[in-house]
Amino acid sequence: MNDKVYLYPVWIRMWHWTNACLCLLLIITGISMQYSDPSYPMMRFDWAVSIHDIAGILLAVSYLGFVIGNLFTTNGKHYRFRKGIIKNLFIQARYYAFGIFKNEKPPFPISKESKFNPLQKFSYIAVMHLIVPVVIISGIFLFFPVLLNLEIFGNKALHTTDIIHVIMGFFVSLFLLVHLYFCTIGCTPVSNFKSMFTGYHERH
Repeated sequence: MNDKVYLYPVWIRMWHWTNACLCLLLIITGISMQYSDPSYPMMRFDWAVSIHDIAGILLAVSYLGFVIGNLFTTNGKHYRFRKGIIKNLFIQARYYAFGIFKNEKPPFPISKESKFNPLQKFSYIAVMHLIVPVVIISGIFLFFPVLLNLEIFGNKALHTTDIIHVIMGFFVSLFLLVHLYFCTIGCTPVSNFKSMFTGYHERH
């Protein structure tokens, strides 16, 4: 018999789906601009640039909402490291590598006090507090290149910023794929997806 715990209030769910849609738009348009053959583009270059710019601005606004929400609600506590994080990372990694296939119980059950296991917490903190801010800041510099002040940083500053932006975008894309896979590891393959509609997380 599974029980349910309310973990995702409305603002979290709205932010989550907004963020997911914007990230997908940014990934698709970014790939189109970066890797498509000009003779056979995924979409028209000017369309890709416009959509990418608009989605990037909206993502920055969405991220600001995420930061403010975590500052003024209890959700922020889930994005802080606790004592013993290194040891707990190895315990969780062992569970994913072996224990889950032996029907072992999760070493860190989901609860209102701790809605992320150690690996989730580590990856979410890395993405939301390091990678996404770098994506946004580098995107701002690319959108307003005058801010780079080439007289101080040199002529290669714009190119270097673009490389950083692309690399961080790659990490976001990789995180999204891994995130989707681990979302299938729940009571059922779709239960974790349902929780982002209902707000309730199903537990074994």
